[in-house]
Amino acid sequence: MATEPVKIQRLLKFGGDFELDVGSYELRRSDTPLKLEPTPFAILAFLLERRGELVSRQEIAERIWGKGVFLDTDNSINGAIRKIRQALNDDPEAPRFIQTVTGRGYKFIAPVAELKGSKPGIHVLQPTDPAKVGSPPRISRMSRAAVLVVGILAALGLSLYLVPAVSHRTSGSAPINSLAVLPLENLSGDPSQDYFADAMTDELITELAKVSTLSVVSRTTVTRYKHTNKSLPEIARELNVDGIVEGSVIRSAQRVRITAQLIHASTDHHLWAETYERDIGDALRLQSNIAQAITVQVQAQLTPQLEAHFRSARPVNPESYEAYLKGRYYIYNHQFTMPGPLNQAKTHFEEAIKKDPSFSSAYSGLADSYLYLVFYGQGQMPAADGYKLARQAAQKALELDENNGEAYDVLGELSLHADLDWDAAERAFKQSLALAPSFSCAHEDRAIFLAFRGLREEALAGIEKSKQIDPGPNSGLAELEVYFQLRDWEHLVKAGQREAASNPDEWAVHAHLGVGYEGTGRLPEAIAEYQKALELSNGNFDQIASLGHAYAVMGRRAEAQRLLRGLEQKVKAGQASPYLAATIYAGLGKKDRAFQLIEEAYREKSLDVSGILKPDLRTDNLRTDPRFEDLLHRVGLGR
Repeated sequence: MATEPVKIQRLLKFGGDFELDVGSYELRRSDTPLKLEPTPFAILAFLLERRGELVSRQEIAERIWGKGVFLDTDNSINGAIRKIRQALNDDPEAPRFIQTVTGRGYKFIAPVAELKGSKPGIHVLQPTDPAKVGSPPRISRMSRAAVLVVGILAALGLSLYLVPAVSHRTSGSAPINSLAVLPLENLSGDPSQDYFADAMTDELITELAKVSTLSVVSRTTVTRYKHTNKSLPEIARELNVDGIVEGSVIRSAQRVRITAQLIHASTDHHLWAETYERDIGDALRLQSNIAQAITVQVQAQLTPQLEAHFRSARPVNPESYEAYLKGRYYIYNHQFTMPGPLNQAKTHFEEAIKKDPSFSSAYSGLADSYLYLVFYGQGQMPAADGYKLARQAAQKALELDENNGEAYDVLGELSLHADLDWDAAERAFKQSLALAPSFSCAHEDRAIFLAFRGLREEALAGIEKSKQIDPGPNSGLAELEVYFQLRDWEHLVKAGQREAASNPDEWAVHAHLGVGYEGTGRLPEAIAEYQKALELSNGNFDQIASLGHAYAVMGRRAEAQRLLRGLEQKVKAGQASPYLAATIYAGLGKKDRAFQLIEEAYREKSLDVSGILKPDLRTDNLRTDPRFEDLLHRVGLGR
């Protein structure tokens, strides 16, 4: 295909105060030069030239690097577009300048003015039909020089992306001891595959979390950086990490392609990039390959056991893996404190096991689903049944893979809440963390367990460790629960106010903040928070009990009794724990009835008796009664 020159103006203005000066190779805002590397500059100039048109990623790659170049153009384009958006302060979710057309390319959508008096700049070569070209185009000496300058600068930019893909870190590179894996971009052209990209991100984080010498930020924290316009150094500062992994996923039928790159965060310097393509049934090995490659690049030490794990990743039934990823998506990317997503997760994990009964991770996911349904299922999963099923699934997961850290975390929770065996709980949590040192859930669960045992310093240290890995909403919730277990109402209020400001739609945050207010004698504020929690949770039974108890303590007995009647109906139907009704009776001063219901809850192995009886302020007026101390002794919590 021949080419013909198409002139573009030397000076273009857009967005009110942005100017692109092709002649001086400069992007300016209000006459102030903006930092933009050669490759992003060349791509921006190309998009401006084709303004209003969809420009495919292939067209960008061919324009900037030429046809057939051996280069990871996906990540190079992603990085360049991100830097353009940073320079233009453009939000990918609500773009003013560059619109992403998923799976197809980009479009420059802002009006562009060619400034009066501007002179013709470089000539950009455009493909054309050879039949329409009589002789090779002539380019002036000045135009040739301009093209050469742009070519050299673009080549310099190219080297920034090309070299790390084929070379290892030099010994002089700053060490990487902590890492964040940003959400992988879905390039499949199908928004319904977003869950797949998110789940593949989760899987890669899970694999890297097993490296003991590397601190890896949790999945819940990096989720907020999906489609972010922030620079990598800025993200690294916020997360306090040395390195960033970013990349993309393309899913086509039963094939999956992942492109990943490692960047030294403080300098935005690319250290390594690679593309992997496998059948979806071989995705476990794909994730292990990527994780192992990254650990080599950051010079992390691997134990023989972990090296063996990376080598031994097994094939899995493609339909099973698909169902498993959907289960993970619902349990980790939706509210795990709500019954709806938990039931969907459980269904998908069951489907995964049906398709491949030897898939260990599907069993540990199912065990998590059963456990959370006991905690937050609003009576849909009776405690005795849920604990039994969770234990069976966790044990099966370990039978299939003795190094499944998530399964050990479930066993720790079961030892705590179902078996009342504190030593076994501690062993299980420690084993989970030994297998996956950056597994944030195990850090959070163990910190809550230590607070439950009254070990304040150890519990707070555990929360600090959890925050390093997961400075997001999950560690915030865990911190609230730690202060609740410690009955530290003042710190609960401070932490609750902070979390409510950053995570206002999470009902459990408002529930804990309400307890803090009630514990510090601020009942009107407590009632307001309980009401918010009740609304956001769609009628959580525990919040009905908290609100009813607060009404009773304030003397609003009619309102307390109204809530109590509705709650007792749920207790009779087997949906709510008798313990919750007992707390309202305690607030009303009816101690004998309160103890009768607490005994019923104890016989049912209710989570409330094993988990919150000791710190729960709703039973404070029962604590001087010998029956309360006797119950604590039976639970294993006596003085």
